[in-house]
Amino acid sequence: MLTLEQVKLKSHKRLIGLHPVVVAATLALIERSYARGVNIVITQGLRTIEEQNALYAQGRTKPGAIVTNAKGGTSYHNFGLAVDFALLLPDGKQVSWDLKRDSDADGMGDWTEVVQGAKLLGLEWGGDFVSIKDAPHFQMTLGLTTSQLHAGKEPTASQVAAAYIKIGKCTKEDSEVKKDVIVSVIVDGQKVADGVADEGVTYTPARAIAEALGATVSYDAKNKIVTINSKEAK
Repeated sequence: MLTLEQVKLKSHKRLIGLHPVVVAATLALIERSYARGVNIVITQGLRTIEEQNALYAQGRTKPGAIVTNAKGGTSYHNFGLAVDFALLLPDGKQVSWDLKRDSDADGMGDWTEVVQGAKLLGLEWGGDFVSIKDAPHFQMTLGLTTSQLHAGKEPTASQVAAAYIKIGKCTKEDSEVKKDVIVSVIVDGQKVADGVADEGVTYTPARAIAEALGATVSYDAKNKIVTINSKEAK
């Protein structure tokens, strides 16, 4: 299983050049998705005007299907305010754009879970576009059109601050575990502890579970590491 840091590292290079508030929203989305059992990777971040024009030419003057109506200078990618993503498969190498995939089997498509989180973080989804639907695309306009951005206008400090506040609020809510759903944890027919269920994640005492399975538990307070050793590992 990939760690959160491994998942985030997969997108590191694609975040270079993006507006800091978009980086913050994107990292929060990766973390939020990971906590819900869905790994994502950023496949596109900042895109030059030349790259945008080449993409626009696809299906028009170059082979391939039309994938965008945005010429160079008319995409939020060109100003570091947009990202594209894909689902990162368990091997950490392959990706998927399957909108119906439900890898965590929670009854909701992985793509839908990511989109819902993105909107809570203040990102607009390309799947809501009227003309060409762009399901992998998220953008943060900060109240500006691409024409304004192309003309050199920048978002105000208050616009950026408002975006950060929204990200912070969403992140804070995610970090607060709801403690009203108490579940019993049963190992081999015996109750060993109570746990808390919150949005598909069950929080339980590691020691109680491990010892019920015959394992030993130790805690490194300095490095904040819980180590569980099974009998077979001894």
